[in-house]
Amino acid sequence: MEQYLIVPWDTRSGSEPTPVDWDMQVPPEIDAIAEMVMKQYDMTVSSRTLITSKPDKGGAIWRIETNKGPRSLKLLHRNPERSLFSVGLQEYVVGQGARVPALIPAKDGKLFVEMGGKLWIVTDWIALTPATKVDLVGAQELCYGLGEFHRHSKGYVPPFGAKNSSRLYRWPNYYQKIAKKIGWMREMAKAYRETVASASILAVVDQYERQAIEALERLKASAYPRMVSMGEPHWGLVHQDYGWSNGQNGPGGLWVIDLDGVSYDLPFRDLRKLITSTMDDMGVWDTTWMRGMIEAYHQANPLDAESFEVLLIDMAVPNEFYKHLKEMFFDPITFLNTEAEAILQRVVATDQSKAQALADLAKDMSKYKPGSYEPKPVAVEATRVPSETKAWDQKSWGLQPQQKQRSESVASAVSEENTESMAGAVSKEKKAESFKVVKKKAKEETKQEAKATDKKGKKEKQEQEALSVVKPAKRVAVDSREWVPEDSNRKKEEKEKAPSPQKAGGRKGTASNVIQLQPSGKAPSNKAKQTVAPAKKKAAAVAKAKPNARKKSGALASKAVAKPAALPNTKGKAVKPAVKKAVKPAVKKPVKQTPKVATGVSPAGNKTKRAAQSKSKHSFKKVAAPSKKMNNAVSSKPNAKKGVKTKGVR
Repeated sequence: MEQYLIVPWDTRSGSEPTPVDWDMQVPPEIDAIAEMVMKQYDMTVSSRTLITSKPDKGGAIWRIETNKGPRSLKLLHRNPERSLFSVGLQEYVVGQGARVPALIPAKDGKLFVEMGGKLWIVTDWIALTPATKVDLVGAQELCYGLGEFHRHSKGYVPPFGAKNSSRLYRWPNYYQKIAKKIGWMREMAKAYRETVASASILAVVDQYERQAIEALERLKASAYPRMVSMGEPHWGLVHQDYGWSNGQNGPGGLWVIDLDGVSYDLPFRDLRKLITSTMDDMGVWDTTWMRGMIEAYHQANPLDAESFEVLLIDMAVPNEFYKHLKEMFFDPITFLNTEAEAILQRVVATDQSKAQALADLAKDMSKYKPGSYEPKPVAVEATRVPSETKAWDQKSWGLQPQQKQRSESVASAVSEENTESMAGAVSKEKKAESFKVVKKKAKEETKQEAKATDKKGKKEKQEQEALSVVKPAKRVAVDSREWVPEDSNRKKEEKEKAPSPQKAGGRKGTASNVIQLQPSGKAPSNKAKQTVAPAKKKAAAVAKAKPNARKKSGALASKAVAKPAALPNTKGKAVKPAVKKAVKPAVKKPVKQTPKVATGVSPAGNKTKRAAQSKSKHSFKKVAAPSKKMNNAVSSKPNAKKGVKTKGVR
């Protein structure tokens, strides 16, 4: 059972209906592995309830009732090395006092269990309630909690064996990608001019492309290069998926959950995403809300002037336009004829107030103190060394040895056959591995055969040329010992390949169209005797060979004996020997033959750490929401999914 590798189980393609509602179920093999994982912990489980699953990625969350209270069992969908990075961060920030669910150690002391090719973690189930979205107070609570999390993540260096995740140095590349793909949108709209949204996209695409290019230039001129040169641990990590569902109120304040996608980055990237998505939901760029959210974050994790400037630049990028319109790349005709027009009109209407709002925020620059960033020649990623603030125990954090040899994806695709026995899954994996070995071996053999065939073909070609009598051609004077025939198809190639006259005389295996001649008055060499004969003997040989050629054309053609009609590229006059004048043989004009070419086909003990519960409460002045109701703005989004979030830690 331990041999079974977990992969995404929702593999339906296109509009094909799925046979099972995988959002509410998991394959039986994963259920069996979950039971085995729970036995690795010092607890007695009385019930297990699936809360949510990610069938397209291969992850799931269960609420389990145990003799030690309700707990959460989570299957991390990323590969173990990448998941180890986030598990280490979760343990680290708990030690720093962050309100993040503490990891419960297994019987072997590790804070995770590795099984089925994935990592599993267990935490206490904490009752949480989402922050309110109807007024600014809820948004400020969310931003303050985000700032706390960022502050506690500073200084983190992952355990040995973890795969580092960083977006710190990739901001210019991201801006370039946005500008390039917006340009693709223009070409897509031109290619599908008959669609509903084509004209509307062409009317605004230049404006949004220009915004992305201008933002890139501003970023290069800002303090960004000096900021990232400080290194990854200096800045800490971003959540990457932070929002109203992953930041919820609980004991002591706001808790941050679902940390499996964390990455190194400038921390206020999370703040930018939260602000721009909120403005998009509201349908207007409201300066009061934007300023209130930034100030709440600043209280928990202070910003400097340089950070504030880069934050404004990041908000100036047409992020929402790109996020909503990039769907055209997957199914252009359907998207451009159905959803694109409504989405585009809403985005354009919202952005009418964007420029003025950013200009008003820029006036707040003087509120922030300048930062201190010592310039460094090159921004280099931090070396993976143990953290000074956290000593990682290799035994408690090491992955299974065989995991180092695991490929990122399983050879055999998993679909409806996931409901078969685990023995069948293991058999498929072995077959896939065997197929890979056989395929690799066959490929190598094919290459060797191709080389041998090519070598053999060249050798046969040289032998045929050596046995051929004369190739009538136009004579070109090179020197007294060498001549090169003119050939319209090979002229350029032979000029490049032909050796110098000095080297050609003493070189074996000369070019196929070069015949060596001895100087006048000297006996020809053995090689010359095979290739050059007096003209009279040649004419007689030709006349004698003609009757037999009709009967045994195949054999004579292969030997290339005195049949000029069978020789390729036989144009012009016969060669004049060095001593006597050659007689012109009557030859038929041959058909050009193309030569055939051979082809080859933590070590923190067994205690569960709890986050320090803050007694202080941060009260914020209530500000009424804008006149446009957020509910209407949200419902107007064609792709919005409505549903009630399940309360509790994930």
